[in-house]
Amino acid sequence: MSDSRMGPERVREVILHESPVDESGDTGRRSLLATGLTLLVAGVALFLVWQTVSSLLIVFAGVLFAALLDAAARALAPVLPVSRLWRLTLVLLLLSALSGFGLVWGAGKLPEQTRLLLNVMDTQVDILQEHLLSYGVDLLGPEWGRDFAQWLFADQGRFLSHAHFLLGGASSLLTGVLVTVFLGILFAFDPTSYRESLVVLVKPSYRARTRAVMDEMGNIMRLWFVGQLIRIILMTLCVWPALYLIGLPGPFVLGIQAGLSNFIPYLGPIVAAIPIALVAMPLGASLLIWAVVVYTIIQSIEGYVIGPLIQRQAVETPPAWTLVAIVLLGALFGVMGIALAMPLVAIGRVAIIRFYVEDYLGDDLKPAANNRE
Repeated sequence: MSDSRMGPERVREVILHESPVDESGDTGRRSLLATGLTLLVAGVALFLVWQTVSSLLIVFAGVLFAALLDAAARALAPVLPVSRLWRLTLVLLLLSALSGFGLVWGAGKLPEQTRLLLNVMDTQVDILQEHLLSYGVDLLGPEWGRDFAQWLFADQGRFLSHAHFLLGGASSLLTGVLVTVFLGILFAFDPTSYRESLVVLVKPSYRARTRAVMDEMGNIMRLWFVGQLIRIILMTLCVWPALYLIGLPGPFVLGIQAGLSNFIPYLGPIVAAIPIALVAMPLGASLLIWAVVVYTIIQSIEGYVIGPLIQRQAVETPPAWTLVAIVLLGALFGVMGIALAMPLVAIGRVAIIRFYVEDYLGDDLKPAANNRE
């Protein structure tokens, strides 16, 4: 029997029968389009991060400095029952006074000891060159001789090239330090508003969890920075008098570089031993042995006893992964990547464990951690 219905009724029936198929197709196309846009946005974001990674590392350094200021303000709370704003202002004034005193005091010490160390190292190169010449090996070549000043600044073009390089590097370093300091001050005076400006980007039902994880990251950064500062000061105060007592030239400069080397775990202390050995070499084998032994003992006690005790509450990352991160970030981003590798790994580990392992995979790692304790 043929269907005699025509006009609007027939059209309405056809639309009702075909509409589920059309809606399903539209839903699939929308889902595919959303996936493509998400991948495009993620790719653009990764590209922008890669292009601006040096600036992002400076911003992260500012966050670390803010964590240090916040930790100092929190430490003053039991002593000074005033508002956090006044405690933070007092911390900034004390840091400014200490920095000014260090610059004034170091201005009279550093140039003299640095010049002395350069003379000692120049003498060491002369001795090494003489030994090599006895075997027919000319280390620096007949053109440049054995004088550092002649090797670096033999002609005006080379001198201008080095001057341009040094001035450019100094200006970039100064700019990075100033930006880091001012960002740290701004972050430290109002950390809650900056945190909430990031928390508002996630779903309302997940904001409490995000806020808790960010607070945990902030606590880790505070503990890590304060711990590193304590380690640097202790290492400097131990190496400086020890090298002075054994009679090594420039103990203050060598102590400072040995202390600052602890900012880079594992690799830094090894690199810091090289200047100490170079300065001690021309002064005799006995002094060289004493310098290496003293530095090794101090560094071993600090690295295997004091350091883990200070940092055990902040960084729980296995040493191998930390070393891998230092090598990779150093190769990709240079000195800034090496210096910031450890805190980046620490907060990255927290983000992966909290957001991916616990929330996405549903695996609670807290009982396992308690069992290890």
